[in-house]
Amino acid sequence: MLSNSGFSRYAPQPAQASATADRARTLLDVIRDLDGASTELVERNKTIFFPGDPAERVYLIRRGAVRLSRVYESGEEITVALLRENSLFGVLSLLTGHRSDRFYHAVAFTRVEMVTAPASSVRSAIEADTSVGLRLLQGLSSRILQTETMIETLTHRDMSSRLVSFLLVLCRDFGVPDELGITIDLRLSHQAIAEAIGSTRVTITRLLGDLRQSGLVQIDRKKITVLDPIALAKRFS
Repeated sequence: MLSNSGFSRYAPQPAQASATADRARTLLDVIRDLDGASTELVERNKTIFFPGDPAERVYLIRRGAVRLSRVYESGEEITVALLRENSLFGVLSLLTGHRSDRFYHAVAFTRVEMVTAPASSVRSAIEADTSVGLRLLQGLSSRILQTETMIETLTHRDMSSRLVSFLLVLCRDFGVPDELGITIDLRLSHQAIAEAIGSTRVTITRLLGDLRQSGLVQIDRKKITVLDPIALAKRFS
């Protein structure tokens, strides 16, 4: 039988245990534990911040989806990202190191639960622990990728192709496989889709009707199921 000292060889030492715990902490844990952190609930279609608002807090989505958009002088509003759970946004103040203003319009695309913290607390945490900065960088990298994907979607001049590309992005980020295909786990009105991709409700209604008649999608109480993603992608490739 091993003595207590023998067992101690296999037990994590204090420093090892601490390192293991640090690695296990998620970005959510980091933000939630900061000074001044709080949880916020935002109802669908409500604005989280406007362009020009002071960039004083950082946000992490726990549940729901957030739409980031740019409003141009012409009045046209273009979606730059549709963010899902565990997405980080509102980080401009961290990058500048000074008081700055918001660049985007952030709106709750669905009912959203977020954890938010003061930018000053986030900067202090980064200065105290470089691993915090690494987690934030990983979260920001994911956010940049989502923006690039949305920009690629909006480069399609043909609205049919733009809609298909958007549905495929939603399948990837919000899709739940089931016996029918992939159901997008969001309740999407035709108006919401139109606003996201720069179209009109009438056009989206017509195009979704075409896809449904072709047997590519099914719509039930504002939930869209893509019956065959590969066939959908090939239709307009």
